[in-house]
Amino acid sequence: MKYLIGIDGGSQSTKVIVFDQDGRVAAAGREPLKPLRLPREGVAEHPDDDLWDSLRAACRQALAAFPGRLSDLAGVGLCTIRCCRVLLKEDLSLAQPVISWMDLRLARPYEHDNPDVRYVTTTTGYIGARLTGRRLDTAANLLGQWPLDPLTWNWSEDPDFFGRFNLPRAMLFDLIKPGELAGRVTKQAAEATGLPEGLPVAATASDKAVEALGAGPLGPGAALLSLGTYICSMVEGLDGLSEGPRHFTNLASRPGRYLYESDGIRRGMSTISWVRELMGGDVERQAAAEGLTPDDWLNRRAALIPPGAEGLMTVPEWLAPPSALHKRGLMIGFTGRHGGAHMYRSVMEAVALTMAGHCRAMCRELNFPLERLTVSGGGSKGDLFMQIVADAFGLPAGRAEINDAVALGSAICAAVGVGLHAGFDEAVAAMVRPADVFQPDPAVSAFYRRLYDEVYSGITSVTDEILKKAYPLFN
Repeated sequence: MKYLIGIDGGSQSTKVIVFDQDGRVAAAGREPLKPLRLPREGVAEHPDDDLWDSLRAACRQALAAFPGRLSDLAGVGLCTIRCCRVLLKEDLSLAQPVISWMDLRLARPYEHDNPDVRYVTTTTGYIGARLTGRRLDTAANLLGQWPLDPLTWNWSEDPDFFGRFNLPRAMLFDLIKPGELAGRVTKQAAEATGLPEGLPVAATASDKAVEALGAGPLGPGAALLSLGTYICSMVEGLDGLSEGPRHFTNLASRPGRYLYESDGIRRGMSTISWVRELMGGDVERQAAAEGLTPDDWLNRRAALIPPGAEGLMTVPEWLAPPSALHKRGLMIGFTGRHGGAHMYRSVMEAVALTMAGHCRAMCRELNFPLERLTVSGGGSKGDLFMQIVADAFGLPAGRAEINDAVALGSAICAAVGVGLHAGFDEAVAAMVRPADVFQPDPAVSAFYRRLYDEVYSGITSVTDEILKKAYPLFN
């Protein structure tokens, strides 16, 4: 039996999971990230060298728990947060803190205002360079302000297009595709992480694309709902230039394929965490008294509340997009009967209803017949959330046996890169197994559809006018 390491460098933590070649978890490590540095409006940075330091810690945790021999490890797949910008010195060390995807500077072309900067790359380019010493990056993690040709999966050869990004070619890494080897773990990286020196490192894609790979095959009629810090829905396609007001196109984890992505929710699952933390120690104490985790305790309480949370509605906009800085999260409809469990359920319903609307709009635009749903990410662990999603979409909603789809997708890319499986189809078939499917309740689905059509679809058209007036007073 050979083993593969999947790296999932997320927005809140870095996970390192060791899988066997059949996709079963052998060991895992997780290291939380430090809070983002937010010195002023519009600036969001990862402090110190947090992405690398958290990877080092998570690697050592996973390898300490690994029951096999290090010689049984066949390769590692690297996936980290998408839509970030990393500025490096000549020696590939950080010239300044990593710029988060939440930073408004990333909505603009690169500005060369730091003379120490020699290279500009993504988080996969940076962490890959720390592991292998090579200046290579995956084409499939270039989203946003990068001069990429989506048809060739390489840097654009159009000088006019290239010039829009203010990024000289000499400052950019060379590109490879998912499933190709970026190099091998260096002696220095081995000493830092505990990974075996010489272990092959495979390229993956953006975190959402890797998640789609690790969640299992989608195919005709199927969409993926990704319940992470950023929540979105995706369907597969073959047209790399497809575009429209309700979707955009990403490179997939399989070369030559694409993912069409809907509008999403920024700080999605962290909003649910925020509600739990807002309720403080009472939840932890009562959960502990019943032998439950705080999430399980809240889910049990929220399941007793009828659909619609007795009129409590949430607008899940806790992080404004660069194009609409006035937007804010809202909860409306409070009465004296509402408590913490109502808030908890209301946020889950808002996520599900909002994403059902976004996904349906994308599929109409693509003329894509939406028939079933696969759900991945942290929210898919909870039965209540899965049922709410099935009811809000009015579709069967399934989840995979392995919830950590990003790490598994990374391991699948590694399996392809080292030849442990013949190709992506074979690797997915061997390593991804479906679990349970939640069927929608027709009566609840009809209620949710009416709630969306008559209320949720128009909430922001009313609240935005109020928030636009308030924004100048506080910014």
